[in-house]
Amino acid sequence: MKQRERLYWRCRRGLLELDIVLQRFLDKHYAQLDETQLKTFETLLLLPDNDLWDIISSKKEAASENLKSLLKLLQQS
Repeated sequence: MKQRERLYWRCRRGLLELDIVLQRFLDKHYAQLDETQLKTFETLLLLPDNDLWDIISSKKEAASENLKSLLKLLQQS
């Protein structure tokens, strides 16, 4: 399975809001992401749904600078 397809599948979550935001993000930004950003995105996908949604919706702050820069793109999607 190609990396984009695998990531798209992993974006399917228990929260519809996450499905929408994550899949739109991939549709819009995947081609421009570098290797570091892709790895950061995969790390982000390891988070539990509620924690991930809290970070995306700015209820919690991201731990690292890599996550913060990727979150800016995610929040624009």
